[in-house]
Amino acid sequence: MPTEPSRAVFLSYASQDAEPARRICEALRAAGIEVWFDQSELRGGDAWDLNIRRQIRECALFIPIISAQTTSRPEGYFRLEWAVAEQRTQMIARNKAFIIPVCVDATPDSVPDLPESFQRVQWTRLPDGTTPPAFCQRIATLLGMTAAPAATAPAPASTSTSTPTPAPAPAPTPTPTASPPQWRPGRWMALGVALLLVVIGAFAFKPWRLIATRSAVNATGHAATGPTASPGASENAEFGTNRRSDAPGAAALLISEGGAGAAPERSIAVLPFTDMSEKKDQEYFSDGLSEELIDLLAKVPDLRVPARTSSFYFRDQHATIAEIARALSVTHVLEGSVRKAGTTIRVTAQLIRADNGYHLWSETYDRDLKDVFKVQDEIAGRVVEQLKLTLPASASASTARTANTAAYNEYLLGRKFLDQPTPEAQKSAVESFNKAIALDPGYAAAYARLAEAEASLGDLIGDPGALARASAAADRAIALAPGSADGYSARAFLRSTFLWDWSGASADFSRALSIDPNDSDTLFLDSNLLSTKGQLGDALLQLDKAIRIDPLVATFYSLRGRLLLDSGNLPAARAAFQQLLRINPAHPHANVDIATIELLGGRPEQALVDLQQPGAPGWRLIGTAMIEYSLGHQDQSQQALDQLIATSAQYGAYQIAEVYAWRGQNDQAFQWLERAYSQHDGGLTEVKIDPVLASLRTDPRYQPFLVKMKLAR
Repeated sequence: MPTEPSRAVFLSYASQDAEPARRICEALRAAGIEVWFDQSELRGGDAWDLNIRRQIRECALFIPIISAQTTSRPEGYFRLEWAVAEQRTQMIARNKAFIIPVCVDATPDSVPDLPESFQRVQWTRLPDGTTPPAFCQRIATLLGMTAAPAATAPAPASTSTSTPTPAPAPAPTPTPTASPPQWRPGRWMALGVALLLVVIGAFAFKPWRLIATRSAVNATGHAATGPTASPGASENAEFGTNRRSDAPGAAALLISEGGAGAAPERSIAVLPFTDMSEKKDQEYFSDGLSEELIDLLAKVPDLRVPARTSSFYFRDQHATIAEIARALSVTHVLEGSVRKAGTTIRVTAQLIRADNGYHLWSETYDRDLKDVFKVQDEIAGRVVEQLKLTLPASASASTARTANTAAYNEYLLGRKFLDQPTPEAQKSAVESFNKAIALDPGYAAAYARLAEAEASLGDLIGDPGALARASAAADRAIALAPGSADGYSARAFLRSTFLWDWSGASADFSRALSIDPNDSDTLFLDSNLLSTKGQLGDALLQLDKAIRIDPLVATFYSLRGRLLLDSGNLPAARAAFQQLLRINPAHPHANVDIATIELLGGRPEQALVDLQQPGAPGWRLIGTAMIEYSLGHQDQSQQALDQLIATSAQYGAYQIAEVYAWRGQNDQAFQWLERAYSQHDGGLTEVKIDPVLASLRTDPRYQPFLVKMKLAR
């Protein structure tokens, strides 16, 4: 019997999943973690039943193994275990981790008949029970201990008679619910960027190009990103998601490391205000208020304000104000709550000095809903007053706002849906923004967001008229509010992502940043555009500005790693990818990025080792095809490439071209580049700078292709 129940982990599984469960158990035990899992004990009977119930009541963490087996079985003892664990959660604070769902196959996280507590937490994905060290470390961190060094649990043995490709070791990856990278069926939903957006445009299946900021990496993990297998699909286990994983271990690491530097005296983080509404269904509204405050305070000169993604990173994490402030490099924190009932709201806010916990100011506002903007302005005004600063008069005079509270509510609903890259959610976003516009035809911000929603929905479902509607909405946003950055950012996104109008996009980004130079999303997208045009130095400068404003966005470091890799600075690129993994240990393609560094450095053996780190299987196919070729394993390389073509040709044409180029097969590489062009594959934004395409640079077909892409000098 375990001597320290508070440090024990209980594994719950269906009998058909015994083998994956065993692998997980062995990996955890090898890391020094106590696990309650022993098939020999499963004898049944009252005594055994009482023992199981007691263990669930006493364990520190409960890990339910989810699979097609558990979701298809209407009955099973594991369901009783789940019910007991669910009951125990009623006595546990919501910010304390207890249930850690693990999925061992491609079962989507939207499966019905699962306990509510299983749905509330992002799943870790360990296909076939293959368990990487990062997962063991995460569990150890949750238990308040340090994991012993442990190797990844072995994957099932290969039955191939030839030299096998090393078995994938997928990582704790949240359930993917994003879209494929390509123009027709939704390539762009890999993102969730900017413009609040979605920037749903993971440039091609290379989500390192555009993946994420606000929605894709939002701190609550509500939005997912990454390619899907087909139009309208909501997930693809092959390519995972770039959504930030629910990784308290990562949060703890960031806290222990502190911020990027000393916190300026005049600095503040706005934490997500808590939804105190009776039904707890107004989080979109409380988040909207928090974001408005961030935007207002960011306009104050000489005040450092981390952007939304970083400020929201620690939502639902067990972290103190002082720890969050240390991680974000700020001296002050603003937190609060919102209670919305009918046409009235109660907003409570308090400003805290982080180093001593002293409350500098607090206030409660009971107002009519129509006064919500006045409340935001008053809170921002009191904050800057305490910090001995001044809120610019222009900060609260945005022409993009609306005086219609019903329109504002629809707008916030639309933003909530826009953060969820599925066709259904994007359709709801379009409907909500159109309702907001119907209620207030002069609502410029709603037009800007409608542009993004129309483009992403059209991309997902293959609607050829969507881009025209999106462009019209962006133009209308600019016409209504020429002094607001929103419309320009939205149009720049359309031009750079869908139209490949590089000069038009550049002009729009410049205009947007002249109005709001602290918009990290726009800085990120502009960095993407600059790199597409081959201006790597300028791209790095722009991206580093975004990182200073929003330091905990994994996608920013993903792009930074790519820019440094493309520049030939391999050590710095590795450091960027390592920081990416600190922020999001479950990132789906960081292993391929790091392996590419070793390949370019002439170390394919090390690249093969790096490839086995956590990552999505689809990305591993790309790395495997190139690495095995460099190792002289032609058959294994071709096998991986054939599988990549069979599963991803409709949206991964650029990546297939990369593999052929790496193997020196230029004819095939150009054939796939042409296919990528016809499919409007977002990966082509890399074509001018991608070092993997080095063999094509001297080919007479290369420059004409750049001319066609409008990227030739």
